[in-house]
Amino acid sequence: MKSERDCLIEQNVERQLPRRFGEMGMPNAGSSDLAARLRSPKSLTIRRASDESPITVVVADDHPVIREGLTKILNSQKDIRVVASAADGEEVRKLYYQFLPDVLILDLRLPKKDGLQVLNELMARGNSLPRVMIISTFDCEQAIFQTVRAGAKAYLAKVADPQEIREAVRRVARGETFFPSEIGLKLAKAVSSPRLSKREMEVLESLARGKRNREIAHALDISEGTIKYHVKSILRKLNAIGRAEAIAVATKRGIIQAPTQHLRCYNIVPVVKVGRSNHQWSFTNVNTTSITPRQTKFVV
Repeated sequence: MKSERDCLIEQNVERQLPRRFGEMGMPNAGSSDLAARLRSPKSLTIRRASDESPITVVVADDHPVIREGLTKILNSQKDIRVVASAADGEEVRKLYYQFLPDVLILDLRLPKKDGLQVLNELMARGNSLPRVMIISTFDCEQAIFQTVRAGAKAYLAKVADPQEIREAVRRVARGETFFPSEIGLKLAKAVSSPRLSKREMEVLESLARGKRNREIAHALDISEGTIKYHVKSILRKLNAIGRAEAIAVATKRGIIQAPTQHLRCYNIVPVVKVGRSNHQWSFTNVNTTSITPRQTKFVV
């Protein structure tokens, strides 16, 4: 059962979401529409506590161990039955329309189509809004915010307790929402935080790639003065004192992905020349790979 604190957090989040979305002028986020997404999906009948038939579930995750684990956790209950599982975004979309489950469990990182894309496509169909719960290793503010905005009714981390997962499925099947306290707090913070504009996002992503003001201005076809203005706005909205901290904050919150560098990997091959005792060394380029560095140099 959820604690009183968890219930209060969830109620506070639901009160803030319609107002915040309205202020930002986001599509499909008016108070009446959002209330419908959170509480009463179209055309799909909300399950009652007295229903004797088991809750049907489709599970989507690209890791077989996770799929099997969730299936065992849920099938151990008499009132829940996993009817199908999928390993990628395209497969889960087909399985959803084939089985029309009471609850769809989605991972955010799926091959072919990620979980958020699948969620948006299912919600866009209009006739029947699926009851979706997210179970993911990514529990950053932006990921939570985007999925709830898209229509997810629950969000859990993959470290969640089995009993918590089962309770979330039951609540979502009844048309309710389920956000553990730590998820609810992150969602509330994301909702109340100032949002970056599209241009500010472009500037921030360029900063994360180590670009200078002049390079960013040239790429975006705007003046350096305008870039400096956007940088100041970014620092203010992220409550950061410098560019490096802004990038770190944005990465932690999931606003941008971690900066990467492309480094070339070389094999050192000895070359022996006839008639000479010494070796010469040649470098053979074998592949190029992308890595996430421990430290990235930023221009301040």
